[in-house]
Amino acid sequence: MVHILTPPAVDDVGLIDDVIAERQTGVNAAFFNGIAVEWRERVQSYLDGRGSPAVVERWPAAEARKSTLIGLYTHPAEGSAQATVLNNLRSHELVICPACGEAGRPNTLDHYLPKRLYPQFAIVAHNLFPMCDACQKAKLEETGDAQNPRFFIHPYFDRFSAPKLVALRIEPPFSTPLFELTANPDLHDHERAIVAIHVEKLEVTTRFASFFSGAHRRVLRLAGEIREGGQDLVAMFGYFRGNACAISPNSWDFIVYDAVLSNPELMNFLQNGELPPLL
Repeated sequence: MVHILTPPAVDDVGLIDDVIAERQTGVNAAFFNGIAVEWRERVQSYLDGRGSPAVVERWPAAEARKSTLIGLYTHPAEGSAQATVLNNLRSHELVICPACGEAGRPNTLDHYLPKRLYPQFAIVAHNLFPMCDACQKAKLEETGDAQNPRFFIHPYFDRFSAPKLVALRIEPPFSTPLFELTANPDLHDHERAIVAIHVEKLEVTTRFASFFSGAHRRVLRLAGEIREGGQDLVAMFGYFRGNACAISPNSWDFIVYDAVLSNPELMNFLQNGELPPLL
């Protein structure tokens, strides 16, 4: 359900150097000079570890001054090094949430590793990406646990053996169907595992259920209109799927149309069955 993103063209270690340089005459100059070397090293470790909480360690010295470090994110001075980076990250053209695939422009940035627990990464561009409000509410400050050291897919670093990460199975009765959302069975085992925990933790299945109810009614209505117009239902639904895939193979519309077209029994119902009356 994740829309994989191109990593930001930001030298995050160089960004730390710029931030420190801008604070040489401020009240926190001694603090920033004191952590400069280790801060750079920890940012490089984040990049080398691909942001995984399984390998990226917390930093007590940073957590002791987290308000200072988090302030770089929450109150960036106009024209500062981090303000430029943050403004560029917010000036995206996404029309779906990269974390769940739901339609709509995500209007906030999420810290992949939470800024309160990892304040040293509060302004690190590779730790920040757009996310919808629903995903942020579900994610909060979770990262992983003993059984699953990493709960969430990283949209900049994670890559998969197939572009489609989830699969939707639609079961009869097709007038009021049952559905199951799972990790794409074509993925490798370890890939399916991270997709499954990501979907669970972001409560995607529950949120998708409401969407699917309306989407299936739309599919039934479109099928009736296409049949009445004497058009090719397979071709038309293929067109709708193609448009959705152009946005992302993990957008919710693509997931629905792909599941419909991949289900011969459902397609036979839509082409030849008695469609229910719709208001």
